Amino acid sequence: MIDANLIIDNFPSFLGGGNGEPVLSTGDGLILTLELLFFSLLGGLLLSIPLGLMRVSKNRLVAGTVWLYTYVFRGTPMLVQLFIIYYGLSQFEAVRESWTWEYLQEAYFCALLAFTLNTAAYTTEIIAGQIRNTHWGEIEAAKAMGMSKWLMMRRIVIPAALRRALPAYSNEVVMMLQGTSIAGLVTLADVTGVARRIYSDTYMPFEPFLTAGLIYLAFTFLFVWLFKLAEKRWLAYLAPRKH
Repeated sequence: MIDANLIIDNFPSFLGGGNGEPVLSTGDGLILTLELLFFSLLGGLLLSIPLGLMRVSKNRLVAGTVWLYTYVFRGTPMLVQLFIIYYGLSQFEAVRESWTWEYLQEAYFCALLAFTLNTAAYTTEIIAGQIRNTHWGEIEAAKAMGMSKWLMMRRIVIPAALRRALPAYSNEVVMMLQGTSIAGLVTLADVTGVARRIYSDTYMPFEPFLTAGLIYLAFTFLFVWLFKLAEKRWLAYLAPRKH
């Protein structure tokens, strides 16, 4: 039997408003989850554009270096990457004595760094794939207009690749939303971390994790809906013609 009162009483904690404080007033719960998601996606997207260009470079050393980076981060679990950054790097004295230690000793920074590098690897491959799929006619038209290589990339290739990448990138956003749930394993109190804290206080696992699951489900629905609107606006020219 589900204890509805437990869900109702603890729901403000998921929104960052525990201990009598108003909801959405702290960096815990939903606020922390959305912060990690937003900043990691932003950083990952900014990194992935130049990396995507390097990935399709004809220079094998440049393309191979980016391939190695994306292969490593896509081939290992994000949980392992987070643990290596948060717990593993602290084992090296050189790291503890460097200026980076001020940041690497913070769980929030380590989680953000791991999430950013992980999503950048996936997004790089998405963008690189769409750059390769640029229609030859667009390239020929740009050359006929007398555009230089970089001007063509900036005005034609990259904007078109980003538009075509929307369906695949929407999946990456949803996957990253689910991926932020591991932040609680490095002491951060995200949505899942709040559920784990309520469970440790009440010894009732079903209600808090059901609430956390419903929150993730609601935001997944919201992001999918927003990306559908974006695809309808910017990819309408790719839709089948209506007779």
